[in-house]
Amino acid sequence: MTFLWGFWPRVDFWMQPGFTLEAYRAFFETGRVDIYLRSLKLSVITVVGALGVGYPVAYYLARKLDENVAFPILFVFVLPFIISSIVRTFAWRFLLGRNGPINQILMASGVISRPIDQLLFSEGAVIIGLVTATIPFVIFPVWLSLRSISDSLLEASADLGAHPLTTFRRITLPLSFPGVFAASIFVFVTAFGSTAIPVLLGGGGFSTIGTAITSVLGVLNYPLAAAISTISIVTMLVLLGLWVYFFDLEEMITLGGGY
Repeated sequence: MTFLWGFWPRVDFWMQPGFTLEAYRAFFETGRVDIYLRSLKLSVITVVGALGVGYPVAYYLARKLDENVAFPILFVFVLPFIISSIVRTFAWRFLLGRNGPINQILMASGVISRPIDQLLFSEGAVIIGLVTATIPFVIFPVWLSLRSISDSLLEASADLGAHPLTTFRRITLPLSFPGVFAASIFVFVTAFGSTAIPVLLGGGGFSTIGTAITSVLGVLNYPLAAAISTISIVTMLVLLGLWVYFFDLEEMITLGGGY
């Protein structure tokens, strides 16, 4: 229905069945394309940042700790989801604010002489909020993927004289790619459609594809909202198609069945 509504003409405060490209023309002929590209950029940066933090954590839990110790730590990463995302985002507003702890610590240590206003209501603040909110989406699939790697492969590599870094680069990392790619999709989708974090940490003038849909719905332009949503859904389907093309989803689920 969302796909169909994108082609229906708008009539007063609703729409009627028909066919028109007006909604898609409004999307491509206005600044919403720039908002779409910004959302893509933010999502990619978030994926890189979340993988940079989450992969080492997942690796340590999967390859360095016993399961009896790793499971409670994994549970700790679930705890933030018990709290509302808006509450968690407001916590970042407090930390990054002009009078927040980060500015106070930097001033007390002599690094800066006055508070840095750019810490909050900026693209950097949005990225920090998105990365910290999506790290669990990296840890769990990467941990599952790393747990499925047979120890005999790593032992064989060591017996053949390979350096631990070589073993990681040529065995562990490639075999964990299904989990990495799955994590990347989870993080990308979450960041791409996020609305609360960009509004609360980026400010009222900071727009993403999620906030664009919300604002369009606010003026009751349902065909345009449906068109933007359809473009977003197509973007996600392309990523899922790439995942299915490059990785065997059924095999990954089978490997993870024992954990």
